[in-house]
Amino acid sequence: MNALDDPRRADELVQRIQQKSALRRLYLEVYAAYQTVLDRCPQTGMSVELGAGASFVKDVIPEMTTADILPYSTIDMTFNACHMPFADNSLRFVGMQNVLHHVPDAEAFFSECQRCLMPGGRVLIADQYPGWLAHWILKYAHHEAYDPAASEWSFPSSGPLSGANGALAWIVFFRDRARFQQQFPQLRIERIDRHTPLRYWLSGGLKSWSLIPDSCWSFACSMDSLLLKCSPKWASFMNIELVKH
Repeated sequence: MNALDDPRRADELVQRIQQKSALRRLYLEVYAAYQTVLDRCPQTGMSVELGAGASFVKDVIPEMTTADILPYSTIDMTFNACHMPFADNSLRFVGMQNVLHHVPDAEAFFSECQRCLMPGGRVLIADQYPGWLAHWILKYAHHEAYDPAASEWSFPSSGPLSGANGALAWIVFFRDRARFQQQFPQLRIERIDRHTPLRYWLSGGLKSWSLIPDSCWSFACSMDSLLLKCSPKWASFMNIELVKH
């Protein structure tokens, strides 16, 4: 087993996220985006975070059900997002952070979202955007596979976390947007917000190091804002909101 796919890493990852202030703040930004989308969802139905792993979303949104394909000790449910164990029209919200690019069959996943979401239910996907800087990091300096030229939305996966195509979200929602809209007519693309040019890379992500001490957080935020004002193509990540109608 690849070490990345070992569910026994859960405690280590939880501790790392909590100890790294910059990374924890980035997670909180995603959870705030979840809450904003949840506020526009139907009031009944289940809310699920997929690929939750070491997530601490329940500290912020207690009603969220956490799920992952790996049997982490920290989650509520274990299942494959391409075959979700929910009834038709039963979910009000699906959230996922840096997860879509690990899903080896995006078409099957979106089919499940279209089936499981109730009318007015929403999906918030926070994932990588191969902007001017991120493209080169993902291509040459990141441990995950990255293939923006892939013709398909699927890939042979070595494991839930070790398998990936870091360009997948861009492929689906930018390069192949017309194909997505044709194949999944009930899932309307409500908005795509590109963000975070530098802060995630400088935080070290889930690695042990960080280049953003607390004293530099405001400066790092200002730098990200300045770059995005110059062009959204400086972004390294994006939030995609889908709504079922």
